[in-house]
Amino acid sequence: MFGILEAGGTKMICAVGNRDLEVLDEIRIETRRPEETFAEIKKFFAKYKAEIESIAVGSFGPIEINPDCNDYGKILNTPKEGWKDFNIVKCLEEDFPVPIFVTTDVNASAYGEYKIGRGEGKASLAYYTVGTGVGGGVVQNGNFAGGISHPEMGHMIIKKDPRDTYQGGCACHSDCLEGLASGPNIGKRFKRSAESLDPNDEFWDIEASYLAQAAYNTSLMFSPAVIVFGGGVMQVEGLIEKVREKFKELMNGYIEIKDLESYIVRPKYDGKSATYGLLILAQEIL
Repeated sequence: MFGILEAGGTKMICAVGNRDLEVLDEIRIETRRPEETFAEIKKFFAKYKAEIESIAVGSFGPIEINPDCNDYGKILNTPKEGWKDFNIVKCLEEDFPVPIFVTTDVNASAYGEYKIGRGEGKASLAYYTVGTGVGGGVVQNGNFAGGISHPEMGHMIIKKDPRDTYQGGCACHSDCLEGLASGPNIGKRFKRSAESLDPNDEFWDIEASYLAQAAYNTSLMFSPAVIVFGGGVMQVEGLIEKVREKFKELMNGYIEIKDLESYIVRPKYDGKSATYGLLILAQEIL
């Protein structure tokens, strides 16, 4: 059996699963202060302590994901109160003497889609989650793209649509991709949730232009075989089609992509991509 933890800013999903990627038990925990949150996490995993061979974690960030670093697993400069400098790996190691792997939450989703989802059989995949925040990850030939840290693709600077009067909501960059296109920042424009906005509202044309810029930049930087857009905002009817249209306009024939319907796509396992990715990673680290 393998333990997995999807560590999000609002909730934590703990689960144990087997080699067939079947989830055998699962619990959802509200993300509070680290000490009380991980007390619940450890209590859940303790039931399977004798059976768990490894644990894989996909966490909100920024987080140190270099296993050769002494701070491996440490949450870095997050605005999440109380979490800066908390070390997930060291906390889990206190109770569970098994191999522990840590990556970002969006990398976990990217890996699940790469291995058994939209990227199966392909050399590379880029994944964006568009929800509470905007994050991105890239897998190339089985490895995560990264260097001094993991990519922060949600904070790329994009051109603002002239129709958009919102100044942007990112605390660091104001009108970066996340500051303009994330669910909460859509909600701040209209003073109601993004989910309640009419799918035919003109704003979704603006949103599509922002996401298309992300896809455009990603195509030119990484040349992935497929780009996947997941997350709650992408549930809006017709949005992925608008993104493809805007992407085609931006690219303007510079790079020929014959089948946009299979190049810019929704996840095969939306909501479960990270679960599968972490179960696979937990096995691969052994």
